[in-house]
Amino acid sequence: MVDELHENAKALVGVDTHTLTDDELGDALVGLHRVEALLAAAKARLTDAFDVRRAWSHDGSKSAAAWLTHRCHTSRQAMQAQTRTARRLRAMPLTAAALRAGEIDDEHVQVLARVAGAARLAVSGAFPKAEEQLVDFAKTLSFDDFVRAVRYWEQVVDPDGVENDAADDHAARYFHALTTFRDNIVLNGQLDPVAGAEFVTALERIETDLFKADWAEAKALHGDDTRAGHLARNPGQRRADALVEMARRAMAAPADARKPEPLITVLVDYDTFAGRVCELLNGTVITPGQLAGLLTQADIERVVFDPKSRVLDVGHRNRLFTGALRHAIAIRDQHCTHHSCDTPADHCHIDHIQPWATGGNTTQDNGRLKCASHNRWAWNHEQRHGPDPPDTG
Repeated sequence: MVDELHENAKALVGVDTHTLTDDELGDALVGLHRVEALLAAAKARLTDAFDVRRAWSHDGSKSAAAWLTHRCHTSRQAMQAQTRTARRLRAMPLTAAALRAGEIDDEHVQVLARVAGAARLAVSGAFPKAEEQLVDFAKTLSFDDFVRAVRYWEQVVDPDGVENDAADDHAARYFHALTTFRDNIVLNGQLDPVAGAEFVTALERIETDLFKADWAEAKALHGDDTRAGHLARNPGQRRADALVEMARRAMAAPADARKPEPLITVLVDYDTFAGRVCELLNGTVITPGQLAGLLTQADIERVVFDPKSRVLDVGHRNRLFTGALRHAIAIRDQHCTHHSCDTPADHCHIDHIQPWATGGNTTQDNGRLKCASHNRWAWNHEQRHGPDPPDTG
């Protein structure tokens, strides 16, 4: 059985990709992804049987994970995770069925297995009744939205537990700056989700400024033929320089300078996540307790959606801000609206769905987030193929 599968896999490796059209290549990759899900289901089932029978004990191994680590020449951590997931799937019939059907993959299973086997009894105890709903999230949502939905479900079934976890995350923060023999500095640390979002947002903004400067410098030399390879710094170097620049700006700021307050966006009646949303604009899920802790130092705004995720109202902050229309669209879309892209709102343009040149209005209904690349792609696509049909959903 496995030998036949092995031979078929060898045949696939030998396929001449030059004979396939673009559509055939894409279909083949999607098909292989579903086959991988089937193989994951089969591997979990065989691993469970191997573990239950204690077939691993015949050569003196102490566990199925130890036996597999030795025979497969892989990491013990990976094999421990494999056997742990196989055991948990015994009590996850709907998850196992969806995996066998190729409707979800191993990554979905890992997320669901984590909550099914959670140490917090309120979460693991609630899983059996919620399994159908959670598996449906896995089948229908993008992976990031699925993970976000599971995190909201955890908040609902165990509100005290998630607050305790959030407090533990904050207490676990640390940072080390180690000096090497040659006086280089090696950085290592961990931040809780809120502090991490603040840090990454600031770093990315400076990094974007440095990228624009690098690109302008390269374009002055190479003109329209400028490529990434012409830039003076690679992404890692630019990020390191952005961190140093962030420190310089902090040192240059007066000691009594007013710190910028974070903005917490609360979404109301957002059906995708069953009515409960509490997250930063970049999509980082936070708990109500984390939100409460920011009330003394943050601006709070209210955003109300209708059932089709159209922003009905954006409440005013205490201080005036410009670009309310852009802000509403950014809150609604959160990232580039091209189906394959997750570029965050801060790095996107607002694109007219119906172009301005053909009578399109500058309104919320006619606006969408597009990263620079997909904004250009959409324009070129329309020039070649004409506008896409309107979305009537």
